[in-house]
Amino acid sequence: MTRMKIGYLGAGIWGYTLADLLASKGYEVTCWSIEEDLIAHLKQHHEHPRLPGRKAPPTLSFTTDLAEALSDKDMIVEGVTSAGLRDVFSKIKKLGIPTCPIVLTSKGIEQNTGLLLSNVVISVLAEEHRKQIGCISGPSIAPEVFQRLPASVVCAAYDEKVMHAIHHAFSAPTFRVYPNFDIHGVELGGAMKNIIAIACGASDGLGFGDNTKAALMTRGLHEIRRLAAVCGCNPETLNGLAGMGDLCVTCLSPRSRNYCFGRLIAEGKTPEQAKQEIGMVVEGAYTCLSAVQLAKKENIELPIADAVYRVVYENMSPKEAVKLLLQRTTKHELL
Repeated sequence: MTRMKIGYLGAGIWGYTLADLLASKGYEVTCWSIEEDLIAHLKQHHEHPRLPGRKAPPTLSFTTDLAEALSDKDMIVEGVTSAGLRDVFSKIKKLGIPTCPIVLTSKGIEQNTGLLLSNVVISVLAEEHRKQIGCISGPSIAPEVFQRLPASVVCAAYDEKVMHAIHHAFSAPTFRVYPNFDIHGVELGGAMKNIIAIACGASDGLGFGDNTKAALMTRGLHEIRRLAAVCGCNPETLNGLAGMGDLCVTCLSPRSRNYCFGRLIAEGKTPEQAKQEIGMVVEGAYTCLSAVQLAKKENIELPIADAVYRVVYENMSPKEAVKLLLQRTTKHELL
């Protein structure tokens, strides 16, 4: 039987983790990145510098040549960043759009357009490629997945056959994948939870307790559901792994970069200093601007997202942001 050939775009710790997972199933995986030093390191050492302790499977190769990563593949998996997505797919369009399934693993909402990431790709590649596009999302801290600790996620797609192809490709003994037909709900939950995680990290950094964090997570989920109502999503999707599940792990885990980002700012770092210390992309810092823009467009209130935006983009202190949240008038808890 011919091995499945997969092109993986991105070699950060999440991209490398999933590329490693797929290659461990025997698939031929070509992992691409524009970071020449990182690819050189991976070729030489067959081990990611941020994920030491295990060599890459023999079916996992590395390249800086995007055309090589795309050529003759049965599936393309994206693992870049939400901010870099449009540029990467613009390059793909120039090279020749593959006809195979395209799986998105980044989590975010594009700034200025308010587009979920699958719609960003469609806007670049054209409507006729919608049926190729799917995504993976859910509670999945990369080092734990890399260590083969049990995790459960959700896959979704516009086309049922593509959804089942993703489910088959990614399912592994310690990586359970649940299909879901609501791709926009899955994407929205994955994007918005990062913003709430920044707020929870800031809460802990200010020395507040578990009661505060529980309130932020619960009201944060309410904000996500409010946005889902105007984005054509099924609100019930947010009760599952792509919503509540991902929200829990991102808000509670000290390994979550969004949580750490919020905590570092509350402890006195500037947003730029916090990003530098983390050393990886903080998707919630990008997406909080998108969420505020979308909320204004749809005339809805997202007070926690707005507070995070003010801290990240307007230099408001976390203490002042908390003060503003506490001064808001309470209303009936409509769920």
